[in-house]
Amino acid sequence: MRIFLPLKSTHKLQTTLPNPSLPSPPKYFSPTHLDSLINTTTQTKNINHATQIHAQIITHNYTSLPFLFTNLVNLYAKCGQINHSLTLFSTTRNESKNVVTWTSLITHLSRYKRPFLALKMFNQMGSTGVYPNQYTFSAILPACADTVVVIHGQQMHSLICKHGYELDLFVATALVSMYAKCGDMSLAENVFDEMPERNLVSWNCMIVGFLQNEIYDRAVGFFKDIMGEMLSPDQVSFSSVLSACANIGVADSGKQVHGVAVKHGVISLAYVKNSLMDMYFKCGSSSDGTKLFKTIGDKDVVTYNIMVMGCVQNDNFEEACNYFWVMEREGVPPDETSFSTVLHAAANLAALDQGTLIHNQIIKYGLGTNPCVTSSLIAMYAKCGSLDDAHRVFEESKDRNVVSWTAMISACQQHGCAIQVIELFEEMLEEGIKPDFITLVCVLSACGHTGRVEEGFAYFNSMSKVHDMSPGPEHYACMVDLLGRAGRLKEAKNFAESMPIKPDAMVWGALLGACRSHGDLEMGREVAEKLFEIEPHNPGNYILLSNMYSRRGMLKEANEVRRLMGFNGVRKEPGCSWIDVKNKTFVFTAHDRSHSRTIEIYEMLGKLEALAKRKGYVPETHYAINDVGKYKEQRLWFHSEKLALAFGLLTLPMGVPIRIKKNLRTCGDCHTVMKIASEVFEREIIVRDINRFHRFTGGLCSCGDYW
Repeated sequence: MRIFLPLKSTHKLQTTLPNPSLPSPPKYFSPTHLDSLINTTTQTKNINHATQIHAQIITHNYTSLPFLFTNLVNLYAKCGQINHSLTLFSTTRNESKNVVTWTSLITHLSRYKRPFLALKMFNQMGSTGVYPNQYTFSAILPACADTVVVIHGQQMHSLICKHGYELDLFVATALVSMYAKCGDMSLAENVFDEMPERNLVSWNCMIVGFLQNEIYDRAVGFFKDIMGEMLSPDQVSFSSVLSACANIGVADSGKQVHGVAVKHGVISLAYVKNSLMDMYFKCGSSSDGTKLFKTIGDKDVVTYNIMVMGCVQNDNFEEACNYFWVMEREGVPPDETSFSTVLHAAANLAALDQGTLIHNQIIKYGLGTNPCVTSSLIAMYAKCGSLDDAHRVFEESKDRNVVSWTAMISACQQHGCAIQVIELFEEMLEEGIKPDFITLVCVLSACGHTGRVEEGFAYFNSMSKVHDMSPGPEHYACMVDLLGRAGRLKEAKNFAESMPIKPDAMVWGALLGACRSHGDLEMGREVAEKLFEIEPHNPGNYILLSNMYSRRGMLKEANEVRRLMGFNGVRKEPGCSWIDVKNKTFVFTAHDRSHSRTIEIYEMLGKLEALAKRKGYVPETHYAINDVGKYKEQRLWFHSEKLALAFGLLTLPMGVPIRIKKNLRTCGDCHTVMKIASEVFEREIIVRDINRFHRFTGGLCSCGDYW
């Protein structure tokens, strides 16, 4: 039976003490009864009931009782009203506060991730003459960890030693956790080694610490030590060591842990099974991960998320989408991780229809304003070739963070809208958003694709001078590409050789591409030889050099490069293009005649060729490197993207964009034909190749022929 009395105002804290001359309270409002009501309300977390109890405590002059006052502070915090706890605490005399009260408030401030206020309260406690005990130190150490400033923890460590609690099991365990979260595993291990007594929590803190600091082999080693200590690992131990095995990428260690989990009878725990699934997927054992998934009876959103993410990690994008819809049919509500992952799958498939359906579900579940989800939506629409939809999502998003801005900037960069990239970047800086690693890659790439050499160097130099960021290999590759595209090949080579870090394949690859574009065979040969040493199994480098020889008429040398490919066991990936029509994907390879409408497709190609020649089209036969004589020109028209274009012209209604995807870089001749087709047929044609998007309209391409 509830006995809460209704009050006119239930949310304002009443801190004025009543007249002490009032008669004694009735028996049912005794301190014990009110304490029982506090315990009950702590379970229900009803703030209205909490304020009513508070009123009764004030009315009956019980605020001077430390145990009631402490429990009331706890009650407000557990009801989600930490500010009420602070107000109550600050307006109550110190006589009502003991070490338990102070420790309770510090504990809640730590849990509410207000570490600096927790440290402030800890200092105030000392100034009132209340000394901390082992529980106080155990409560304040997580706050020190949350500041991520190890000096705070070291100062607290000194104070702990001064008070003689350094050997206490719980305090020492909290010290280990604090040092680990601050990124200093050597100090964490020193504390751990000096502990006279350790429990499973202590061991788990070390394993989790090594995992968080990416020292995966030590995490696995400590798990083995747990077994040697004859301790029984729990689900925290198993999930942590399995994450370490996943990051190492070695399934054998994970399988051994799997066996230990079975032996200890924890394999039925969902937490352990989810970690095992994640480990198998990350180690490339999709079949084992899928088998585990099928054995889990009561699957929650985490289980499905791991399954969908596992499919994505192993490039099974269609399966990822299928499992997402299975989750929907099973009535498991997806969360932001679910949507971000499946949007990534749809983006890699370039499946716009699939992405649109997922967008509808996002709106249904009210996650349309979630920054993580909106960033994934922007990326999905951009990779599916719909820059307008990506921009619309960006404009409608409210809380834009660096990820949202970078997603939009990256979308524009992929679509060749270099000027818009720079405009967005400047707008982002004006909004006070600090760019990240990827943002600067997009900006530098945009400068390279518009020939803005001086501006590009200004942005590059601003990384260290303004944004406190050290350039990585990607940024240096962008700068080499920037100089190379501008025809300043010697400067590009000097820049690469003078880098403070060793140039990698990205850097030399950018220079090789520039050598091909500007016909510098001598430098191209030198750069290609470096690439053959760095990545001997990348066919693109061989093809680029062979093409350069062919364009110079040096067929013997070109054939020699191709023989070298065969000697090294390198094979060029066959080129293919695909196009979606009425929710069905049609794939074309070069010279493809497998389609049921092959005759119509080739007739359309003949019509397109005649129209193109009227527009002044001249075949770029150097792209037909494996053909000779009259066949060069003819076979250029059998490239996979041209076949897909012809099919799109036959099947897609007027006004609908033709979206083509290709697994390799589109050739220059196809690029020219796409421009002409967009003008002749008055169609928008969007081609996504391995490098970027090309949006053709009115005889022009978004890349400005500078790609």
